[in-house]
Amino acid sequence: MHPRRPLGLAFALTSAATFGVSGILAASLLEAGWSSGAVTLVRIAGGALVLLAPTLWLLRGRWGAVLRSWREVLVLGLLAVALCQLAFFSAVAYISPALALLIEFLGPVLLVAVTWLATRRAPALLTIAGALVALVGLALVSGVGGTALHPVGVLLALGAAVGNAAYWAAASRADSELPPIALAGLGLAVGAIVLGFASATRLLPFVATTGPVELAGSTVPMWVAVALLILVATAAAYTLGILGARRLGATLASFVGYAEPMFGILWTALLLALLPTGMQWAGAAAIIAGVVLVKLGQIDRPRASRSPAIVEGIPSP
Repeated sequence: MHPRRPLGLAFALTSAATFGVSGILAASLLEAGWSSGAVTLVRIAGGALVLLAPTLWLLRGRWGAVLRSWREVLVLGLLAVALCQLAFFSAVAYISPALALLIEFLGPVLLVAVTWLATRRAPALLTIAGALVALVGLALVSGVGGTALHPVGVLLALGAAVGNAAYWAAASRADSELPPIALAGLGLAVGAIVLGFASATRLLPFVATTGPVELAGSTVPMWVAVALLILVATAAAYTLGILGARRLGATLASFVGYAEPMFGILWTALLLALLPTGMQWAGAAAIIAGVVLVKLGQIDRPRASRSPAIVEGIPSP
C-alpha cells in the first residue's frame, strides 16, 4: 500500500467522525428554537472565521496561487458549501431528512459517472459493485423506507448531491497550489458570503436564541454547542476531509465519507444512549463492504493506466 494511503484513510475517517457529530450539535440548537438557516450560517461563517488567521498566514506572499486556483475555491465555496447546504435544508421541507441524506450521498456515484464520461472507460466491475453495496448500506443506516417521493424535494436533494460530489472534486486535487487549511478557509468564506446573502434575502430564514441548550442529556450554555459545531464539525471536518482526499483520491475518499452517518449513529449511542437497530448494523457492514470493493476496484485498475489529465477521476480544469 502506498505510504500516503494509511494516513489519508485516518484523515478521511476522522473527518467523517467530526462531520457525524454535527447532527447532534445542530439538533440541540434546533430544539432550543434556532432555525436551520441560522444553524447553517453560523456554522459556515464561524468555520471561516476560525480558519481566517491560519489561511492568511499560509498564503502570505502566495496570492498568485489563489488567483490561479480560483476555480477550485469557487467549486468548494459555491457548490460544496453553499449549494449543498441550501439544497439539503430546502429538500427536507418536502421529503424526510433520511431520504434527503441518502440522495445527497449519491455524490460519490456521480463522481464515478463523471470519470466514466471523462475517460470513456467504464469503471472496474468491483467499483460499480462497491457503489451499489455502499448505497444499500446507506439506505439501511438512514432508515429510509415507505417515504413519499416529492419531485421538488428529490430535485433539491440531487442539488445537494452535486454539491457533495463537488466537495470531493475540489478537495482531492493532489496538484493544488493551496494548502488544505487555506483551501478550506477560502471555500468556507465564499460559502458564508453566499449563505449570508441568502439569509439577508430571507431565502434562508435566520432565527437564533441565547438560552441554554440540551446536549447529551445535560443543559449547557448555548455557546458550547455553537463552539463545538464550528470548531469540530466544520473547521476541523472540512480541513481533515481535504487532507484525506488528497491522499486517497476523490473516488475512494468520497466512499469513505459514507462513514459519516455511521459515526452519527455511534455518537448518538455514546452521547444519547440510543443504540442502533439490527438494520443499521447491517447497513454499516454493507457500507464497509462497499468501500472495500471500491478500493479493490482501484487496485484492479492501476493508476498508471489512467489518463494523465485525470486526477483520481476528476478532470483537470
